[in-house]
Amino acid sequence: MRLRLQEAALDLYLERGYDKTTTGDIAARAGVTERTFFRHFADKREVFFDGEAELRDLLTGAVAMVPAGTKPLPTLRAAFHQVVPLIERNLPVTERRAPVIVATPALQERALAKSAALVAALTDALRARGVAEPLAALCAQVGMDAYSIAIRRWRADRTDDLHTHLDRAFTDLRLAANALK
Repeated sequence: MRLRLQEAALDLYLERGYDKTTTGDIAARAGVTERTFFRHFADKREVFFDGEAELRDLLTGAVAMVPAGTKPLPTLRAAFHQVVPLIERNLPVTERRAPVIVATPALQERALAKSAALVAALTDALRARGVAEPLAALCAQVGMDAYSIAIRRWRADRTDDLHTHLDRAFTDLRLAANALK
């Protein structure tokens, strides 16, 4: 049911635009009542961002599994490598969603909030490994930025796989940090 609602919402957002689509429209397209829609999603933005909890849980679980003593940024790089299968599996939907997000300020805001929530979760995961708060927060933010850059590069150039783009982004981060010396 959730998948039907998500697909209906995406189809309608692409056809009519986000602002011209109601939860009733989504429910009707999926062949259910609006009440059924609200049993699965809080609002029409959330139908678009389902899966956030899965990504957060996979990332924070992967951080916890990295061997003790590993520095924060290599820990995050290893965690991001663990979520590559999820990112690859969701690529067809992600690519269809992208133009809707670009055209819709409310969805851009939600995407930023999603990213901030992931940074906060990664900060907490690093703190649980004994990393001090300021360093954990800094590493979580720049690690998330490197991850985002890797995904953007991969979407633009599939010559190399996402793992390779992740490694390049973290290498670029290391080179940039070394330039500060």
